[in-house]
Amino acid sequence: MIQILKMAIRDLGRNRRRSFFSALALGMGLALLLLIASVIEGEYRGSMDSSIRLQSGHLQVRAKSYDEDKTSLAWEDLIEDPGQIAGQIASLPAVKIATPRLFASGIVARGDESAGVRIIGIDPSSEANAPYRDGLVAGEFLRADDREGVLIGQSLANKLNLSMGDQVSLLVNTSDGEVDEQLFTIRGMFSTRTPSYDQSTVFLPLGKAQAITRAENHASTIFVLLEDREQAGAVASALHTDQYAVTTWEDMNEFLLQTEQFAQGYMVMIYLIVLGVTATVIVNTLVMAVFERTREIGILSAMGMRGGRIMAMFFAESGLLAVIGILMGLVIGGLLVLYATNVGFYIGDFGVTGMLLGERIYAYLTLSDTITLTIIAFIVTLLAALYPALLAARLEPVDALHGGKLA
Repeated sequence: MIQILKMAIRDLGRNRRRSFFSALALGMGLALLLLIASVIEGEYRGSMDSSIRLQSGHLQVRAKSYDEDKTSLAWEDLIEDPGQIAGQIASLPAVKIATPRLFASGIVARGDESAGVRIIGIDPSSEANAPYRDGLVAGEFLRADDREGVLIGQSLANKLNLSMGDQVSLLVNTSDGEVDEQLFTIRGMFSTRTPSYDQSTVFLPLGKAQAITRAENHASTIFVLLEDREQAGAVASALHTDQYAVTTWEDMNEFLLQTEQFAQGYMVMIYLIVLGVTATVIVNTLVMAVFERTREIGILSAMGMRGGRIMAMFFAESGLLAVIGILMGLVIGGLLVLYATNVGFYIGDFGVTGMLLGERIYAYLTLSDTITLTIIAFIVTLLAALYPALLAARLEPVDALHGGKLA
């Protein structure tokens, strides 16, 4: 085996430039796959993190008749005395935050400009508002006793040409099916770096939201964040009652989870295509080696080297190319992933229904993806040597010694 390995090293060294570029082709293919895999994983993780922080939480407790798609404000579809219920939920050891929220549909208008928005009534003191409080770009955060102020997204402000202190007209659906209108002053602007969310969301203090929607002491949901999201199922079981429905983050982000599963299946095809292209380079390199060494192979055969050892020699060459190419791919891919992890790729306001995409996509490379792609690249490179190895093993010694035709 050592002798075959030495021969493989010597044979690859005969044409170093060709061997180098063959290994480089494999390395570039592996680097590209590492980058793609990390971007897909980063996009999924970023979307899921944004959805949990901004929309779903880890759990939501709602009235069983509540329909999120309709944003119902009928009292029978809301939670009565939500502050007390949120306090009871927050007392559970696994619960980090529990806060009531009220959702309503509305329109923000100023002059001739208007936009449809989702109005969210929040408890300004809750830590669940950290993404908005930390994301303030102008003004101040809401106060619980504020009855004339709103907090809007920077993207919405830019769309409607609004500035701090401007007054806007807010038209809101109410619990009795009517529409109420009131002037509000912009207290602050926030940015979550998720344009589609910032452009369609307006925040009011919970008390004011309940008053303008005539929901009284009711809320649409209890927004719950846990210490560990893997405990969502257990906590949901503990909170189960006949009166309320408890929905986990997995249920509320089902579309995103399905999209991730589809993307993983689709990525397998991408892997095979990219590695298939690089495999053709390896095949070409080894076939050229067979043509160039026809006479040498004939001599080895005449000296008694069996076809199996000749095949092993070409598999050894392929394995060496695979090792060199994989090392190059890990270095190049590592640099690309490092850039994508820290800088990311700017996509702007690229809205996708059912997903919250940030203005930048950042990469996230997992150890399992790295190992899987490395193994696949190595196996594909070895398989690429099968045809050239068979070609060499089938050479007749007499024909090969005279530079005869290949079998």
